Amino acid sequence: MYLEAALTPLLIYPLAAMALGVSLINRIQHRRETSRRIAAERQLLDAHADLMATLHAIPDMLLEVDAEGYHRSIWAGTFPISDAEKEFLLHNKIEDTLPPESATTIRRAMQEADATGSSTGHRILVTRHETPLWCELSVSKKTSDETCSPHFLILARDITERVKAETGLHLAASVFSCSQDGILITDAEGRIIDVNPSFTRITGYTRAESIGKNAKWFRSELIPSDAGAEIIKTLSQKGTWQGEIWNRRKTGETYAERCSIDAVRDEQDNIQMYVTVFSDISTFKAHQAELDRIAYFDPLTGVANRRLLTDRLKIAQARARRSNRQLAICYIDLDGFKPINDTHGHAVGDQLLIQISKRLQEALRGDDTIARLGGDEFVLLLNNLTDSHDCFVVLDRVLASISTPLAIDHHRVSVSASIGVTLFPEDDVGVDTLMRHADQAMYRAKEAGKNCYHLFDIQLDRQIKSQRQTLLRLKKALADGDFRLFYQPKVNLRHGQVVGVEALIRWQHPELGLQPPMSFLPLIEGTDLEIPLGEWVMQEAISQLARWAESGLVLPVSINVSSNHLQAPCFTEKLRSLLLQHPDIDPRWIELEILETSTLGDIHQISVSIRACQALGIDCALDDFGTGHSSLTHLRQLPAKTIKIDRSFVLNMLEDRGDHAIVDGVIGLAKAFGREVIAEGLESLEHGIALLKLGCEQAQGFAIAKPMPANDLPAWIEKWHSARNWENSHTKKLESVM
Repeated sequence: MYLEAALTPLLIYPLAAMALGVSLINRIQHRRETSRRIAAERQLLDAHADLMATLHAIPDMLLEVDAEGYHRSIWAGTFPISDAEKEFLLHNKIEDTLPPESATTIRRAMQEADATGSSTGHRILVTRHETPLWCELSVSKKTSDETCSPHFLILARDITERVKAETGLHLAASVFSCSQDGILITDAEGRIIDVNPSFTRITGYTRAESIGKNAKWFRSELIPSDAGAEIIKTLSQKGTWQGEIWNRRKTGETYAERCSIDAVRDEQDNIQMYVTVFSDISTFKAHQAELDRIAYFDPLTGVANRRLLTDRLKIAQARARRSNRQLAICYIDLDGFKPINDTHGHAVGDQLLIQISKRLQEALRGDDTIARLGGDEFVLLLNNLTDSHDCFVVLDRVLASISTPLAIDHHRVSVSASIGVTLFPEDDVGVDTLMRHADQAMYRAKEAGKNCYHLFDIQLDRQIKSQRQTLLRLKKALADGDFRLFYQPKVNLRHGQVVGVEALIRWQHPELGLQPPMSFLPLIEGTDLEIPLGEWVMQEAISQLARWAESGLVLPVSINVSSNHLQAPCFTEKLRSLLLQHPDIDPRWIELEILETSTLGDIHQISVSIRACQALGIDCALDDFGTGHSSLTHLRQLPAKTIKIDRSFVLNMLEDRGDHAIVDGVIGLAKAFGREVIAEGLESLEHGIALLKLGCEQAQGFAIAKPMPANDLPAWIEKWHSARNWENSHTKKLESVM
């Protein structure tokens, strides 16, 4: 027992030690295996991290697709695809997620990879967010670990920008080769890098002949050296030049080209090359020349037409202003051309015009222009004249040349010319007006007997224009109500009684103020304004007469009426209408005054009109009597009740025995024919005494009163009656006359 007890530890300890050793060994091995496993795991993690870093670094999408076309895994990287789209792809086949053409392309790439292990270079078009996207595919075969059914790894790379660039390059190449314009590309030193087929077609030089040569080799002597220097200067300053030049083909034939040159620079703004694009415009130039001939020259005679004459005349005007010289515009109309044309036919007429054109060209100087406006009308533009004498020398030569007989088709024909002339800048107007002035002067030459020239009267034209402008202002004045009626009293010299007033028109000019009738009435005579203005005067005067009558003032009114107005249709009817508008007016209160000088027309018609007025109860007076050419005839034939002695005779009757005799004679005639008489122009008491002595009791004039507005007349009448000038102040003098 003791021995066993003593030996037991000895036996146990080795076993324990052995077991402990085995345990230690196992633990060491386990640690080693753990370390290796950890190292392997770390290595795997590092490799995975490297793989992920690599995948993150590329912008491509990686797909794993099985043999049936189902998506097994997707790595999008930076490829524009959302998580929802990934989820959609993982549950569908490529045919369900791509357009048919793209799906077919992938299937074909998978078949190639199945056969050879890989397939590259395939392109498909997809749409991402409504934007077309081109992808390039690389497909690799991968064998499954269990089923041995192949899987395929598909790498899709976005090459949209590359496709765009390739398309652009292809387009540029197509444009370069297919362009109908010649294209020449040189380096910075001007050596030719490339030319297109149109370059060869236009110039005749092949590409092989051109490459490496300096572009100056193709510049012909037709391009001036200063023009070439200007092109280089413009290119250096602006980087581009455009223009038209003349050049020469390989065959020596000249041609016109429209050319543009552009400098191409790098990022550092250094010139890398020059690109020249040009086109042959010879046909266009020829066509343009033909159009210019049609547009600017007369097709029959070959001389300038109206359009070219207008252009040259504008240039000549500017030149004349700068040089302080004159130019003449001469309008020619052939005398006797129509009978020749009618007698011998249009062919002879045309030949005559052609020969006349040639003669005119020979008669003119080199700087002058001849133009045909049409028919037998020509215009000469004579430049650089010192004075009108220079012009007349040329025109004398022209008249002599035109009037020389011509032989045409065995016919001897002869014409002359009537020429109207105007000189610039004396006649300082526009082109169209100059032509019109010369045309007007030509008609004066015809009226003067033909075969002569007539110089345009500038002063007369200015006067006519001024009258025309004044007439327009008068029409506007009538529309705007700018006319006024003033009234001049008429009195009985013996009793001082106011027997009536004469209505006298005035124009309230907006700038010049109140204008007398003689400043505008002569301009209106015979125009379409004469009758409307006369109707306004009648209506205004009768309306004023009605207003006076309504206020208790009965004041007969004399209204001036022109003979044209008196003879106008419906004159009497309109006068009757005015009377109907004012039933309280006695027609005997109205008197119409007709100028004797205006009755030189149809006396019978005027007599009919006067009698029609008298039938309405309105009498007429013959105004300014004695100034007409047939006063006795008028006095005998016109049924006027009153004769008015013209003021020109009354004013001078005290000093001029002749005027005194005329006044005395008119008064005697009036009494002999049973007419009343009234004198105008009473300027003094002495005139009144003299008139009374001769038997004229009625008068008007400044000695009595000046014309005044209607509103001032009642106060003047009251003052006149209270003063009783003629009855009280000068009774003794008047009685001595009797």
